[in-house]
Amino acid sequence: MPADRGIPFHIGELATRTGRTVHAIRWYETQGLVPGVSRDEGGRRVYGEMHVGWLDLIDRLRRTGMSIAEMREYTALALQGKATLPQRRGMLAAHRARVADTIADWKRALSLVDRKIDFYDEWMHTGHRPPLIPAETPRVESLTPKPPKPRKSS
Repeated sequence: MPADRGIPFHIGELATRTGRTVHAIRWYETQGLVPGVSRDEGGRRVYGEMHVGWLDLIDRLRRTGMSIAEMREYTALALQGKATLPQRRGMLAAHRARVADTIADWKRALSLVDRKIDFYDEWMHTGHRPPLIPAETPRVESLTPKPPKPRKSS
C-alpha cells in the first residue's frame, strides 16, 4: 500500500475520526483487516487518512453482509497491489449483486408492511375490517428466509 500523506496520528484519534472504539480497531487489526499500520519510536501504532477510509470501507462491507473471511481475502489482495485489481473488482461486483438482491427483498417486505399499516389505518378509520386483497396475503414460503447465494470464486 502506498505511504499515507498527511500528519500521522495514533489510535485514539483514529477512533474519534471513525466513530469506532479503540478495542474495535485493534480487533480489526488482529483480523488482518487494517493494512499498512506502522509504529512510532515509542512502539505505538501510527495511522493516516488512508486508515480512516479503509475502516469506513470495511464497516460498509460488514454492514452489507460481507463475511470477515471475504474481507480478509479482499485486504490480502489489496496488499498485493495493482496486479489484483481484477480480482478485487470481481469480489466487489459479486458483493454488490448480493446487496442489490437483499435490498430488493427488503423493499418487497417493506411494501407488505406498508400495506398492512394501511389496512389497519382503514380499519380504525371506518370501524370495519377491510377486505383482504389476495396479493396482500403473504405466502408461507415468502416468509421463509432464503439461504445465502454462493459467492463466485475469482
